[in-house]
Amino acid sequence: MQLGSIELDMPFVQAALSGYSDLPMRRIARRFGAPYTLNEVVLDKIVVTKGRKQREILSIADDDHPVGGQLMGADPEVFGPAAEMMAEASYDVIDINFGCPVRKVLGRCRGGFHLSQPEIALDIVRRVVDAVASDRPVTVKMRRGMDDSPESEANFFRILDGAFDMGVSAVTVHGRTVTQRYVGPSRWEFLAKVKEHVRDHVVLGSGDLFSAEACVRMIRETGVDGVTVARGCIGNPWIFQECRALWNGQPLPDPPSVAEQGAAISKHFRYSIEHYGEQLAGRMMRKFGIKYSEHHPHAREVRDAFVAVSSPDQFDDVMGRWYDASVDWPPVVRRSGHGDLVAAGATSCEAG
Repeated sequence: MQLGSIELDMPFVQAALSGYSDLPMRRIARRFGAPYTLNEVVLDKIVVTKGRKQREILSIADDDHPVGGQLMGADPEVFGPAAEMMAEASYDVIDINFGCPVRKVLGRCRGGFHLSQPEIALDIVRRVVDAVASDRPVTVKMRRGMDDSPESEANFFRILDGAFDMGVSAVTVHGRTVTQRYVGPSRWEFLAKVKEHVRDHVVLGSGDLFSAEACVRMIRETGVDGVTVARGCIGNPWIFQECRALWNGQPLPDPPSVAEQGAAISKHFRYSIEHYGEQLAGRMMRKFGIKYSEHHPHAREVRDAFVAVSSPDQFDDVMGRWYDASVDWPPVVRRSGHGDLVAAGATSCEAG
């Protein structure tokens, strides 16, 4: 799959996940085969405002490529300078968020709200393309409209066509509306309609991707060029190696053993310590541990243990108790992959 000049060796990528897709999560996803990841969505105003948060956003690790930086905001005039700064900081792709359905985001005229105002949405796209598209791919994330009205669908296609006319390299489409948020199924048939409409332009699909089988099936059923995996990869980096196997015509790998899970979680924790320092890493890893616990044969007990973690020592205690490779653990059963597996507390603007 191509994103402008960037060639990916498989069409399954990690989405931007607010509160989750930090550097440690992106690094562990790459270890298990993700060819491209996106940083969590950031406000354009923060990118252009000097301070600690700006320094964090604009700090890209050498082993974190290719990586996309996703921008969200209300003022078109801020998008261009913010995109330029992210490009200068070595983000490989600049992604524009027109999809976030969170109420406080909509109330501030950001994210999915722009689907109700095509003129402003396209002004934002134009400013970002003008700022960086000469040497960076620009992509756009959208939902299939504000709601199910004909006017909303017309606005969607006006923004979609206008964005490709301006030179964006790809558009990701989530099969739910903004007002639908995460309730009800994602309409994959709409993704097929979009791909048929744009033909040779690159379209990535999103929505209800909680297993490798679903990721491959979305491409085959809708014709999209690739998919972005969101909630389905939190605490489940193995989904990328599973996608790779199925895409290459190989059998689905066995689910990770408890020992393999423990090795991955420990590596994720070490990445987190490197990035945040020991004290903060313990708290940051709690939410990931809760999601990792879903793969353990004693999922409920392990989840409860991770909930209580607030320090590195407590995290080590959980690992020693529940991921001891010398213990003869019951067989691991692959989790169902149904859309009701939602990350606790997640407010992702890219949730799948």
